[in-house]
Amino acid sequence: MPAPGEDIDELRRSIDDIDRRILELVADRVRVVLAVGDYKRARGLAVYDPERERTLLAKLASLAPEPLDGDTVRRIFERLIDESRRIEQHHVQRK
Repeated sequence: MPAPGEDIDELRRSIDDIDRRILELVADRVRVVLAVGDYKRARGLAVYDPERERTLLAKLASLAPEPLDGDTVRRIFERLIDESRRIEQHHVQRK
């Protein structure tokens, strides 16, 4: 949480630092997604698992911390999952 008296540049530097950390976590997540893709490919499993996705989104939405709400969390992760699936499909098709 920003301290009282921080100026806009300090706040923006904080946002930039958080964004870099989020980016690293997203990259870590995609690395695991690719490993899951390799696992599925080796066993002839489908990339898309709608039940897993529904369960995951519901769980994450229920865990939304303030000031976020469940709908916001759901939309953020829907996009992240969509892009992860796209990357996974491309990865699996290349092999």
